[in-house]
Amino acid sequence: MRSSPTSRFRRLTALVLLLGATQVLPPSTPAAAAAPAPVAGELRTYAVDKVYSAGISSGGYMATQLHVAYSGTFSGSAVFASGPYYCAQNDLNKALNACMEVSQDLQLNMLEQTTRNWSAQGRIDDVAGLAGDPVYAFSGTSDSTVERPVVTALKDHYGRLGANVLHNQSTSAGHAWISPLGPNACTATATPFINNCGVDAERDFLGHLLGSVSAPASTPGGTLIQFDQNRYAPGGVAKPISMDDKGFVYVPTNCANGATCKVVVTLHGCKQGYSYQGFGTTFIEKAYLNEYADTNNLIVLYPQAIATATLDNPNGCWNWWGYLGDPDYARHGGKQIETIMGMVRALGGGSSSQPPSGRTLPSVDAEDGYVKAAGDGSGPSVGTLEGTYGLALGQGTDSRFNRPVLSFDTSAVPADKTITRAYVTLTRSSGSGDPWSSPAGNRLLLDVQSGCLGGCTVETTDWAATATAHGAAEIGAFTSGSKVSSDLSPAGLSAINRSGRTQIRLRFEQNQTSPAYLFVNKDTQATLTVEYQ
Repeated sequence: MRSSPTSRFRRLTALVLLLGATQVLPPSTPAAAAAPAPVAGELRTYAVDKVYSAGISSGGYMATQLHVAYSGTFSGSAVFASGPYYCAQNDLNKALNACMEVSQDLQLNMLEQTTRNWSAQGRIDDVAGLAGDPVYAFSGTSDSTVERPVVTALKDHYGRLGANVLHNQSTSAGHAWISPLGPNACTATATPFINNCGVDAERDFLGHLLGSVSAPASTPGGTLIQFDQNRYAPGGVAKPISMDDKGFVYVPTNCANGATCKVVVTLHGCKQGYSYQGFGTTFIEKAYLNEYADTNNLIVLYPQAIATATLDNPNGCWNWWGYLGDPDYARHGGKQIETIMGMVRALGGGSSSQPPSGRTLPSVDAEDGYVKAAGDGSGPSVGTLEGTYGLALGQGTDSRFNRPVLSFDTSAVPADKTITRAYVTLTRSSGSGDPWSSPAGNRLLLDVQSGCLGGCTVETTDWAATATAHGAAEIGAFTSGSKVSSDLSPAGLSAINRSGRTQIRLRFEQNQTSPAYLFVNKDTQATLTVEYQ
């Protein structure tokens, strides 16, 4: 008697596993079912109990940004070929060389600290909301676009924040979304960037996110709705933030009829958007999510990015490096994040609350500097190492004591609002010794000046000049990454100048007993965050 195809496949599987292979092809893969044609419509509210994100490449980065920034809304995330939260740090050079290739250090410690700082500042949801969340991360050995260590860093970053990460690195996949409907071979990196690797990655990641998953439908039976993204974008126009006027949502019949459902916000990668060179609904049809949506009560939201006519974003990527001048791209207030959140809320997911009003202002680099002097303040001179190491703090090897002065343009703070909170964020680049323990219990204090201490560029008299608010906040010891100050005192808040400059001087309360110092502000400008109501 001839054995059945199933039993033959099982034996082949066992043999391949014994031989140590890393990939097993199933006896067959699903045929591409006809996807429902889009129908014009609008987003409406459904009975939604949970929201997840998923994405590939730039869409993977955006999926992570949504999950981390709004962890109170998103319960987990699945990404193919992307790296850790805020990896690019608003810098295209880092995006290319640390977050795709690995020729630069992607500074995982600093990324973790930034995430925790932003959580403490309310610029993202409470980081505690990530604890226990399921996260799926996929990378293939043939992906030279986003190299494997970058995805490993995503796993590690999430792990440090307590997420439950399933890391799939078992295939030879190229740079692509992985789907049984993928038209490309597994190792390919080519349009449409959807590869068949003989695995059902959608079953795997949905099973991890949901806890269990029912088998997919053979043919999608729900409705694919094309809606207007403009109504969710700033000013009612999506194009200026590199988003299409068209978006799509797949709604199973059960969800349309009132069943409790989950939303999966699914984000295409670069060159996969609906309007990119006639790409159309290829990603929506071949992602193999609509089939699972029907049998697992999932609403799949497919937001769409577009290319810019300029060099800012010519490939229609999602904003994960700060293009078009959006410094908030990865946190509350980010233009694309808030547009997508508006869609999620329209579907019935998340809350309608808005992030607190406020401004995060970078220091004015041309006016920042530091002054060094003897312990009694005599013989002051302006420091000269800012361009090489950053702004010096503490006692240097020349036995002089260093005090930086940071200048902020606070005229953007509305005159008709009441300032409720303000704090400074510093980023350390290097140092030697522990200036906080020399002598024991030493404190790094902030003096706030309404206007400028003298001229707005640093000058020798700034070392000892009388400030408007003396010792208005302090910054605790830190050895790497970024650190947030305590909140400014009431006198410090009152010293914020809404008509021009506010300067902040950093100084240790006591002189160090031997050389011990740090440098700040070298690669990342200090910021002053001002909240108001």
